[in-house]
Amino acid sequence: MEDGGDDELESWLAGREGFDPSASFVDQANVADPGIYAAFAEEWPACWEAAAELLSWGRRWEAVLDESDAPRYRWFVDGRLNAAHNCVDRHVESGLKNHAAIRWVGKRDETLTYTYGDLQRETAAFAAALRELGVGEDDVVTLYLPMIPELPIAMLACARIGAPHSVVFAGFSADALATRMNAAGSRFLVACDGYYRRGDAINHKGKVDRAVRRVDGDVQTVVVDRLGEDLPHSLAAGQHDYDALVERHRGATVEPVIRDSEDDLFVMYTSGTTGQPKAVRHTTGGYLSYVAWTSRAVLDVKPDDTYWCSADIGWITGHSYIVYGPLALGTTTLIYEGTPEYPEKDRVWELVERYGVDVFYTAPTAIRAFMKWGAEYPDRHDLSSLRLLGTVGEPINPRAWRWYHEHIGGGECPIVDTWWQAETGGMMITTLPGVGTMKPGSAGPPLPGIDARVVDREGAEVDPGEAGYLTITRPWPGMLRGLAGDDDRFVDEYWAPYSDPLADEWVYFPGDRATVDEDGYVTLLGRVDDVITVSGHRLGTMELESAIVGVEGVAEAATVGAAGELIAYVSTEQGRPGDAALREAVVDELRRVVGDVAVPDHVVFTPELPKTRSGKIMRRLLEDIATGEELGDISALRNPEVIGELRARLAGELQSYLEPG
Repeated sequence: MEDGGDDELESWLAGREGFDPSASFVDQANVADPGIYAAFAEEWPACWEAAAELLSWGRRWEAVLDESDAPRYRWFVDGRLNAAHNCVDRHVESGLKNHAAIRWVGKRDETLTYTYGDLQRETAAFAAALRELGVGEDDVVTLYLPMIPELPIAMLACARIGAPHSVVFAGFSADALATRMNAAGSRFLVACDGYYRRGDAINHKGKVDRAVRRVDGDVQTVVVDRLGEDLPHSLAAGQHDYDALVERHRGATVEPVIRDSEDDLFVMYTSGTTGQPKAVRHTTGGYLSYVAWTSRAVLDVKPDDTYWCSADIGWITGHSYIVYGPLALGTTTLIYEGTPEYPEKDRVWELVERYGVDVFYTAPTAIRAFMKWGAEYPDRHDLSSLRLLGTVGEPINPRAWRWYHEHIGGGECPIVDTWWQAETGGMMITTLPGVGTMKPGSAGPPLPGIDARVVDREGAEVDPGEAGYLTITRPWPGMLRGLAGDDDRFVDEYWAPYSDPLADEWVYFPGDRATVDEDGYVTLLGRVDDVITVSGHRLGTMELESAIVGVEGVAEAATVGAAGELIAYVSTEQGRPGDAALREAVVDELRRVVGDVAVPDHVVFTPELPKTRSGKIMRRLLEDIATGEELGDISALRNPEVIGELRARLAGELQSYLEPG
C-alpha cells in the first residue's frame, strides 16, 4: 500500500485492528503455545523456574521466591552462579568456541569479530588486569566508554571477578560522571581517549580528567586508546593503558567467581524527579534469568541469529538486550558505534543487508527519522533476512508502526512493541510474537507471569478505554532490588503509592499513565512524574531545569519531551532579551552539566510560563502546545493569556529552525 494521508491511514487501521504472525513465523518461534499465559498464572511463582533453567548454576536454588521481607524480594534463593560464565565460558565448553559472539562496526567502518573463544580470552585478561589494580569482589567499577568492544568486555570482566559495574553513558558530562562515581563509592574507572563524531575526533579524556579531580579519594583509571594518532594523549599518575594491561595478562586464567543469586551484578543510574540520579541495583540470578527468558520469548533470539539492538550500552536497553540477554543465549550480537545517518541515510539498512540481521530492535524516535528520510533508503537494500522487528523506549504511533511493518518488515515481520524500564530490568508488557495478535499503537498484554493493571487514584481498576495509572501487582525476577545507599527512597518512591502495609500487599508503581482495552492490551500514555524520555533516554526535568536556571539572565525554565524532541521553555529576567546569545548559553550549560544528550532541539523564550493558581507549572499544557494537541481542561490555569503567546513563539522557533542558514 502506498503512503497516504491521515484519512487513508485511519481507514487502513480500522480494517486491520490486529495483525497475526504468519504461520511460517509461528512454526519456528521459540514460544508458540497460547497456553503459556494460563500455565504461568496457575504455577506462579514456580513458573519462573523456566527462566532460571536457561542458565548454568553452580548451586541450584532452594526456593524460587522469598517474600518474607517484601518489597525486598529474593529470587532463586541461595542459588549460586556467575554471569560471565553464563554469557561466555559455558558456550565455549558446549562447542561454540568459534561461533561469533560480537560483531562490531566502528564509525569509520572498522570491523571486528569476537568469537566466544576470543571473548573468553579477552575478558579473562582484563579481569586479571583489574585484579592487579586492586579491584576485589563487590568493588564498583565505573565504565565510561562509547560503543566499542572494550565496553562489553569490561562489563563481563567485572562480572567474572564479582565486581559490580556502573556504566555511565559516554555522552554525559564530567560533572555527571563525578557525581555518579561519588554516589557509588567507585574508585576504579575505565574510559577512553576519545571517539569520532561525524568523522571528527572528539576528546573524551579531557572530561575524564576533570571528573577524576572531583571524585573523593584516589582513582585508578584505565584508558582505551580508541583514536591513536588522530588524538595523541598522555597518561598521568594513576592512569593505565588498556592495551598494555591486557597484553601483560594475555593468557591468564581467571576462574569465574561464584556469586549468590542476590549479589549485585551492576548498578545503573537513572533520572529521578528530585534531580538526584537514582542508583538502581540489579542482581545476578534474577536479572540474568529474566533477560535471557525475555530475549528468547519476546525477541525470538536463537544461537544462529545475527541480532541487532541499536541502543547504547550506556542505557538499560543495551545492558539487557545487547550484552546480557543475547550472550546468555549464545547468539551473535551486532554492536554499531555510529549514527543512523552517517555517512549516508541508508547506513542502518546497509548493515542489515551486509550482516544478514535476523532480529532488529530500535526506538520509535529512530523509526520516525527513517520515515522522514524516505522509503527510498531501505528500498536500496535486501532486508529479507529480517524475521522480527521490535521497538523500545517510548510508545510507537500507528503511522510509524505501519511504515516499519511495510517498508522494513516487508509486511511480514511481526513487531514487538515493548514497555519496560531500567527498574524492571527487562520487558514487561508486549506481545509474544509467536502467540499474540499485534495492535498498532498498543504495547500489548502483560507477559506471562506479569500481573499489570491500570487503576485510578484509589487503586481500583479502571474500565476498558479509561485512562489510569499502570501498576504491577506481583514481583518478577528481573526487578530492581533497591537503590544503592537509599533503601527508604526505594520503598517510598516505587512501592508506597498503592501499598497497604497493614494488609501486607505491595504494588509496584512505575509512574506511567495507560489505558487497557477489552482484550487486556495496554496502551501507554506517558509519564505522571517529571521524567521525560527523549530518543530513548530518560532525563529528569529537575536536573535539566536547574542547569538552565543557572544561566545568567534566566528567571524560570520548563522542559518537556514532544514527539521525541526536547523542548526548553525559558522565561528571562526583566530587561534580558531572549536572543541567540542566551540560547547558546542555555545549550552550553546543559551540555556542561548534563551532557550532549540534554541539548534541546528547541529553546522557546517566553515572558512567563503557564501556571496553576497554586503556582505549579503546567507541563501537560506545554506538551500539548508543542504537539498541537487539544489543550483539554485549563480551568486551573491562572494566566490563560500566555497560551497564544507560547503558540506564536513556538511557531517562530520552529520556522527559524527550518529556514536554511
